[in-house]
Amino acid sequence: MKRRAFIGLAGSAAVWPLAALAQRQGQAPALIGWLSFQARSELLAALRDGLAAIGLKEGTDYRIEQRWSDDQFDQLAVLAGELAAMRPSIIIAFPASVAAVAAKAAPATPIVVPTGELRAGGLVTSLARPGGMITGISNIAGDTTQKYLEYLTTIMPQLKRVGFLADSTNLSRETFRDGAYRSASRFGVEISYEEVERPGEIEQACQRLARQDVQALIVVASSLLINARRRIIELASVQRWPIIGWSREWSKDGALLSYGVDNRANFLRAAYYIDRILKGANPGDLPVEQPVKVELVINAKTAATLGLAIPPSLLALADEVIE
Repeated sequence: MKRRAFIGLAGSAAVWPLAALAQRQGQAPALIGWLSFQARSELLAALRDGLAAIGLKEGTDYRIEQRWSDDQFDQLAVLAGELAAMRPSIIIAFPASVAAVAAKAAPATPIVVPTGELRAGGLVTSLARPGGMITGISNIAGDTTQKYLEYLTTIMPQLKRVGFLADSTNLSRETFRDGAYRSASRFGVEISYEEVERPGEIEQACQRLARQDVQALIVVASSLLINARRRIIELASVQRWPIIGWSREWSKDGALLSYGVDNRANFLRAAYYIDRILKGANPGDLPVEQPVKVELVINAKTAATLGLAIPPSLLALADEVIE
């Protein structure tokens, strides 16, 4: 179901005070808002599984109202306002840039971020004590650039220049960019760094990278870019670029490898935060956790197509090898 099928409700952005959340038992199901760039049905399914494992039943204990923007960042504020007007008990928002929009629309509503760099943009005071209305699971995407280049240079020891494709709306853009240049210096390679704001800009960005003679492509964590991953992989295949992404969806769809957070595990864990908040916990007192699981997935079929040999030592580290 597309987001446009949902009926927006008019009204103010009033929300329930936290004290009321502890009194939900025996009342109507708690309303949980969902705000994201895309529907991400597989992640919603993981959240529901996590809630079921805790003992919360959909339709009895909670119901979920979804809003997603079809990758249009400028539409998020409208959608966040719609959710805020419905006075949800909690809003699930991801990544961090989306959570920031939700917080502006519903400043007194608890917000759980299952995956995102929560330290960026001042969304939390600290990981140990978030201090506000936002908590959740902070990803480590900004810290994985070194691993990307380590794996890539292990497979391609003659690598001289690598391209990076990033999302300019990401709150962690400076962290990603600085990490890329530091890692490039350590591994003795040069980089070309391109940022896009909309899906329509991706093809031109890849053309610019091709003119700079990059030999491989690293795609920086972003909801916008993962939703466009098949097109990015298609564009890279024309140039015979091996791609590294941050989640298994990339390697499943033909990237050389992926290394990063297991988002399904994160969304399963997000149910814990929902349960605690519905029972009256203040989100500012719930520590932000690090990712539940980080995984390496290698696509051996893609490696063979590109004429690349994966060292046995790297294969041994993989959580999964796609043959």
